[in-house]
Amino acid sequence: MKQLLSALILIIGISLNAQQKKCDYDVDEKTDSTFIRKTPEHLIYEKDFVNSRDFVLFSLINSDGTPYLNFQLLQKSKDFINPKCFSASSKISLQLSNGKIVTLLSAGEICSQLIYDEKEKNNIRILNNYFLFSKDGFEDLKKFPVSLMKINYATETVDYVLKKELKSESIKGNYFPENYFMDYLKCVE
Repeated sequence: MKQLLSALILIIGISLNAQQKKCDYDVDEKTDSTFIRKTPEHLIYEKDFVNSRDFVLFSLINSDGTPYLNFQLLQKSKDFINPKCFSASSKISLQLSNGKIVTLLSAGEICSQLIYDEKEKNNIRILNNYFLFSKDGFEDLKKFPVSLMKINYATETVDYVLKKELKSESIKGNYFPENYFMDYLKCVE
């Protein structure tokens, strides 16, 4: 009986270990004076209409012991795209499955940049900014899935419903936005 119990515990331990996400890094540098670690971009939200596409991508950064969320909004359209900006009062609010709301604060002021893709005749806007975690929010994000994300831009607020699984035809991959923080925050602790 003890052997059966030990074998069961071993199998459960191995399967739980296999389910954990591996930490990959785009940047992993440590010198005498600095430490920087950045995870690859991960698709969190995708909206695809006839002439336009929006993508929200996250990556995580640890810079000298401080964790940040790197937020990127990529918009492509045949039509003109209005700029989006972050102000000093911008924030990202994340609704967790347990009902709590975690707020991340903007680390700067910036507006999206417009680029024209001559080949495909697309307007492209890219907005990139960093957001700071609160200590309590960081711990909650490691434990609970995120169901809703509300972003307060400088002039508007936009809600994004996060999916359990996102199969992207544009970026070619399967992503799990709901569990992003649960899977990857450990990589920047």
